[in-house]
Formats: sequence, structure tokens, C-alpha cells
Amino acid sequence: MTEAGRALLATNPARIDIGILNTFPEFHLWRTAKSADPDDTTSLPRIDDGKRVNVEDDLATTPDEVISNAHSKLESALAEELLDLLYIMNPTRFERLILDLLKAMGYGARSLGSHQMTRSSGDGGIDGIIHEDALGLDAVYIQAKRYAAENKVGRPAIQQFIGSLTGEGAAKGVFVTTSDFSAEARGYLARVQQRVVLIGGVQLARLMIRHGVGVRDRVSYVIKSVDEDYFADPAG
Repeated sequence: MTEAGRALLATNPARIDIGILNTFPEFHLWRTAKSADPDDTTSLPRIDDGKRVNVEDDLATTPDEVISNAHSKLESALAEELLDLLYIMNPTRFERLILDLLKAMGYGARSLGSHQMTRSSGDGGIDGIIHEDALGLDAVYIQAKRYAAENKVGRPAIQQFIGSLTGEGAAKGVFVTTSDFSAEARGYLARVQQRVVLIGGVQLARLMIRHGVGVRDRVSYVIKSVDEDYFADPAG
């Protein structure tokens, strides 16, 4: 740190931003040089992994943005970790997880609702059923398939699922996979009467995180702000 930097910190400034740094000729010259040659990274500081950091961009980032960016990165990493676990999970346990997730999302969660897993064989392409009422008049049929990321679910698999729904006289279905769906599979749904929702691997992991299935809170931070209504009360 330079003597000028130590002198600035000795004044205990509330914050150090571009406005303050521009009062130093050295910083002003550095910014002028960067504007003249934006490809020159020799004057940018290094961080531990050897990459260079743009000081100006870093100073322009607010604390809220830093927290939001960090949270986004952590959630993306967690989603990838969840998908890795789903690939090695027992098939029956995977089907149960899908029912747990849909219950957490509110499907069949009412007192008269119920969740049912079908037999592992002879299920007709149906892995689970959610009854949203006691009489089973409003039911959602579930198909859950674990496919590798590069192996997308195609139209034939969706057609088979629709056929199973038709055979059961069902109007609602959810097809879940750890991979994704082809364009033909998604387009086919526009021509059928049944209401079918497709959930791919990335969306599945995000839903698990959002609804607390297979994850738990590690640490929480509460960001507080000024309560304008409190200070606006003249009687306060």
C-alpha cells in the first residue's frame, strides 16, 4: 500500500468509491490510460488464482449485488451436486423423491389428498399418482425417468406416456427426467388433450432447492434496511 493509501485509511472514510479515488492524480492517470487502451491489462491487480480483476468494476458493485451473485453461484453449484446424486439414486427412491417434491409444491398436500407409488412392474408407464381429493376424481399421474444429460427424452416416450394417461382416463400428467426433452417431444404436447407438464433436470434441481427437498439450510443472513414508515410517524 502506498503512503497516500495509508493516509486515506487513517481518515476513516465511510466508503471508498470512484469519486474519492479520482481525487488522487495517480488513479486519474491510470483510468485515463485504461480508456486509451482498453485491452491493456498489465496495470490490473492480480488475485490468488492469477486472474486479473478490473478494480473499477469491483468498486462499482454494491454489497447487495455481491451477495446476490454469490448466492447465485452457490445455488448453481448445489443444483449440479443434486443432479449428480439423482443419477446414482435407487430408482424406487428417485420416484419417491418426485412425489415428495410435488407434495412440497402443494399437490395433494391437503388433508384429503394422497400420494401413491405404483408397482415397479406392470405399471403401464405410470410411476406415481397424486390424488388431490378423497375420491380420486382429480388425479395427477407421474412418470419419472433418469436419463444421462446428453440423452434427451424424445417424442416416442411422451407418446407412450400420453397413451398410459388415455388408458387410465386421466387428464393430468407430469413427466420428470434428469436430462431434458427434445423439441419434438415438447411440440407434441400442443396437439394432445391431456394437460402434461415436462420437468427437465435443471428445473428439477432448482425446484428441489426452492421447496426444501433433499436440501437443508446451512446459514442464513438477514439484510436489514431503514423502516421509512417508522420515521415518518410524527407521533413516534
